[in-house]
Amino acid sequence: MRSPALPPSQMHLGAGDLVRLADGETSPIYRIDRLETSDLQLAEAVRVEQGVYKASDLLDEAPTVKPYAAPTPVLPVFLDLPLFTGAEIPHAPYLAVTGDPWPGAATVYTSSNDEGYALGDIIPNRAIIGATETPLRRASAGIWDEGPALRVKLISGQLESRPRSSILSGVNLAAIGDGTPGNWEVFQFSDAVLEAPGVYALSGRLRGQLGSDALMPDVWPDGSIFVLLNDRVQQINLLRTERRIAKHYRIGPASRSYDDGSFQHLIASFDGNGLRPYAPVHLKVQSSDSGDDVTWVRRARLDADDWSGLEIPLGEEREFYLVRIRASGTLLREDLVDEPRWTYSAAMKVADGLSGAYEVEVAQVSAIYGPGLAARHLVGQMI
Repeated sequence: MRSPALPPSQMHLGAGDLVRLADGETSPIYRIDRLETSDLQLAEAVRVEQGVYKASDLLDEAPTVKPYAAPTPVLPVFLDLPLFTGAEIPHAPYLAVTGDPWPGAATVYTSSNDEGYALGDIIPNRAIIGATETPLRRASAGIWDEGPALRVKLISGQLESRPRSSILSGVNLAAIGDGTPGNWEVFQFSDAVLEAPGVYALSGRLRGQLGSDALMPDVWPDGSIFVLLNDRVQQINLLRTERRIAKHYRIGPASRSYDDGSFQHLIASFDGNGLRPYAPVHLKVQSSDSGDDVTWVRRARLDADDWSGLEIPLGEEREFYLVRIRASGTLLREDLVDEPRWTYSAAMKVADGLSGAYEVEVAQVSAIYGPGLAARHLVGQMI
């Protein structure tokens, strides 16, 4: 720092000005930081680099204004599904959410009535949801469905083909249904062929997975809802005591309040289908003069893939079955039995006023859930 004195002819200089003490472009430059005025001007100055004060050759980018994008509603889909691995919360439903454009995350607010909502869940990922463009007809469970490809139009995302050996390990799991929480068939597919933007043809299917074969209709019509069951679909918070109780849900962009117009308002209740017993299999009826002997084999929703055991694990508190007899859609009889067999005697038929064909239904009973899905068998010809 130097303290030169300035003559009266330099009275126009002030603090902050740059000066040279000698002529020439190579002489050093000083910045005046302080002036003291008397008969002379005493200045305190600091030497500075000349390049600091040269204009940069870089051009500043012109400011831009992003167009305003109004928040748009998201599409929420509830799925009350059976257990996948057994590690899930059995009574809690799943929620898949998508949107175009996707707001980055979605929030779920819940309440027992349409006020006083509390934040329930945050959905960070956009699920892969679409609608079918072709019907999907009934097929046998447990074997490959080689029928016509199912054409699906996705809202967003993509599907991929996987080897059939990988399918047997649980990949490419999906649900098809009418959009109501409990009416979903779970299936898998090995081949996903892109036919148009966002449109896939799915073939090489395994139908009625996870015990959903009893929910398979004669045909899923075009326009049915398709959801890929991957890690983007998550269970929501639901107390066990809230099963089968209708609750209010407001679902929308995480950046908005639940009273924003972009939020969807839904009222839904859930049975907790992770607790639901599977429908029995191999339902058979052998008729004789004394009556009809009905037999079946139970299935288990837990630990049933371990073939080292001598018998299928029970999976429930005790063994119970509900047997129903229907004729022409009318319920004639229902009995509770504790073994996988039951006899519909001739005396029972007379008491029920049955003289023709009938349908027998058998469902395993859970003490928590109640009767599960039923296996059905038509006996004789309906008249």
